[in-house]
Amino acid sequence: MENILNELKFDEKGLIPAVVQDVTTKEVLMVAYMNAEALELTLKTGKATFWSRSRQEIWVKGETSGNIMHVKGIKVDCDGDCLIVLARPDGPACHTGSRSCFFRRIDGDKLAEDTGVCGTSDILMREFATITDRKNNPEDGSYTNYLFNKGEDKILKKVGEEAAEVVIAGKNRDKDEIKYETADLLYHLAVMLADNDMTWDDIFEEMERRAD
Repeated sequence: MENILNELKFDEKGLIPAVVQDVTTKEVLMVAYMNAEALELTLKTGKATFWSRSRQEIWVKGETSGNIMHVKGIKVDCDGDCLIVLARPDGPACHTGSRSCFFRRIDGDKLAEDTGVCGTSDILMREFATITDRKNNPEDGSYTNYLFNKGEDKILKKVGEEAAEVVIAGKNRDKDEIKYETADLLYHLAVMLADNDMTWDDIFEEMERRAD
């Protein structure tokens, strides 16, 4: 750890800025500061840990709210004076309840809410969150709960059917049909993953491994 600390440039107060980025969507979630102890705890526990300049104490993100940020990697800039913390958040990053602290943009001479899509894979994660919620908190009339109740054979049958529909759509070279059927397939794949206690992160990690 000492070797790492020697490579970093902490400011006169012993702090270094840490930009937290969603490891999946690449959206910037928040900015905070770390001292040497906070960085060491982050690396040791896998939970994003910072130094509060206002309270003058170490704090673990989400320790009170439950919105823990699970650190998957840390990048260091060329000058060694700033960090990017790649994390998988358990919930909103902002105390306002927004998924990111950066939910506003400059619009002329005023600030406006920025409701744009945060990343190409964000919809997959949001849909998966809904599927997981249905699994843990069943709702009457929910198609997702119907699939979970029917069990593995029904879920896998639907995955097979939707895969076949995608093949047909591709053969027809109909872009609208391809979009519709592919969205259906991705949804049913997500249900299958949840049924196996997996997430899209497991798939993304395998894709990253193959890309190396």
